[in-house]
Amino acid sequence: MPALLTRVDRSAYDVLTPNGSSRVPALATGGLDAPTVGDWLALTPVEPVVVQVLPRSSLLARGTARGTSEGQPLAANVDVILICLGLSGPLPFRRLERLLTLAWESGATPVVVLTKADLCDDVDAAVRSVIPYAPGSEVVTVSAATGDVGALAPYAASTLVLLGASGAGKSTVVNALMGSDVMAVSDIREVDGKGRHTTSHRELLLLPGGGIIIDTPGLRGVALHAADEGLALAFSDVEELATACKFADCGHVGEPGCAVLASVEAGDLGQDRVDSWRKLQRELAFQARRTDARLQSEESRKWRAFAKANRARGSRP
Repeated sequence: MPALLTRVDRSAYDVLTPNGSSRVPALATGGLDAPTVGDWLALTPVEPVVVQVLPRSSLLARGTARGTSEGQPLAANVDVILICLGLSGPLPFRRLERLLTLAWESGATPVVVLTKADLCDDVDAAVRSVIPYAPGSEVVTVSAATGDVGALAPYAASTLVLLGASGAGKSTVVNALMGSDVMAVSDIREVDGKGRHTTSHRELLLLPGGGIIIDTPGLRGVALHAADEGLALAFSDVEELATACKFADCGHVGEPGCAVLASVEAGDLGQDRVDSWRKLQRELAFQARRTDARLQSEESRKWRAFAKANRARGSRP
C-alpha cells in the first residue's frame, strides 16, 4: 500500500494512505537512507509497517549539525524550494549562498522569497541587491502578514518546501497559502532581531489548490553535504568566468590571465562572492577527505573482524 510521509518523529511516522491518515512505527535507519517528509513509502496493508522507501525524484539534504561526514535528509520529492529571507533586517547573503547550494544539489528548483515586504522601505532595491547572489533563480517578494503572496501563485500546484532562518516568516507564508492559521507563528525578538523556533518539526500539508507544502524549523547552521554540483550552479556566474582563465588550474589569487580577478577589478563581480565560493569549495573538499577516511576506516574494521574470525576458526581442535 502506498503512503505519503507527512511527519517524522523519533519512534513513528504520520502518513497519508488511500484509507486516510495513519501512524506507523519508524524504521531503524539513519543517514540519507532514512525516511523523511515527502517520501513515498510502501506499507503492508494490514497493521501497516514500512516495507521500503520508494525511489525519490529529489532529495534536500544538509550536513549534520554534529559535523560528521554523514548527511541529514530534510525533504524528499520536492519540486520547488522556497528560500525565505526576511526584509525586516539585513539580508544574509552568505547564508543565501549556502541554502542555494543545498537547493540546487537536491534536484529541485530554488526560488528566493523575500518576505515581510510591508516592513521594507525600498523593496525594489532589496531585490536588486539579491539578484547577483542568486544566478539562475527567480527572486520574488511577499507580504504574508497582509495576505499578499500572489508571487507564489505559479508554484501553488507543485510540491514546495520552505527553508530559512527562524523569524524569516516561513510559517506565515504557509498560513497565507493555506488560507488559515494552521501553523503557529511568533514575533522576532526585539533584543537581537532574531526569530524564535516556533516550528519544531518538519510537516507536510496539502494546499487547497492541489499542491503540497512542507514547513521546516529554522536552520541555525547550514552545513553542506556532497554538494559539488549544487555549488557550481549556485555560483554559476563565477564558474563561467573561471572557464575563461588563461590556465586550466588557475587558483584565482593573482595568476596572469585570470578572468575571475579581471571581473572583480572591473567591478562586475564582488570580491566577497569569490571569497565565499572558494571557502565553500574548501569546505566540500575537506568533507570529501573526511568521508574517504571514514569509509577506509570502516573497510579496515570489516577486514580485521574477518581475519579475527578466521583465526578463531583455525585455532579450534
